[in-house]
Amino acid sequence: MITLEPRIYLASRSPRRRELLTQIGVRFELLMFRGIPREDPDVDEAVLPQESPEEYVVRVTLAKAQAGVRRIRERHLISYPVLAADTTVEIDGKVIGKPEHEADAVAILQCLSGRTHRVLTAVVISDGGRAEHLLNISEVCFRPLEQEEIRRYVASGEPLDKAGAYGIQGRAAVFVEEIKGSYTGIMGLPLYETALLLRRFGYPI
Repeated sequence: MITLEPRIYLASRSPRRRELLTQIGVRFELLMFRGIPREDPDVDEAVLPQESPEEYVVRVTLAKAQAGVRRIRERHLISYPVLAADTTVEIDGKVIGKPEHEADAVAILQCLSGRTHRVLTAVVISDGGRAEHLLNISEVCFRPLEQEEIRRYVASGEPLDKAGAYGIQGRAAVFVEEIKGSYTGIMGLPLYETALLLRRFGYPI
């Protein structure tokens, strides 16, 4: 009798999430959507009226997992659980996603300069029959940033595909004065919560 090794699908384009799953020894297949980068027609990433940052990030992540389950069925793929995650930044009650362009990235970093913001990352695992989620919330304090260093950082291109216009694991590490919470959650996949969910779905970790 042949026993298949435990495996999941990762419904994310993020190289950071791939690296973090690899770090903890999780075997996964990428479940890529056919939409253009940063866009999946099945997932509405607009913030709804009166929606809190917590509600927003959980809703979007659940929608990504559900879209992944549909892709598996449509493509007649082997049925493995789907892991999806989404990260957003919140300051002053406002959800800050990925910048639309360089000027937007500059404005976001100016807003975060010298202040503390929250990073919210939701993780969902679904096997089609059930879906479970956990939410990690961390705080990040930026030192005051000079205009020239913001300009250089944005010119590097690093902020343009990241919530809050920065990646803590990249050049923006020098902006961070203090964090409270999960470093991997701020990167985009909180490994403590991820491992808990994987165990609930029978993945040995």
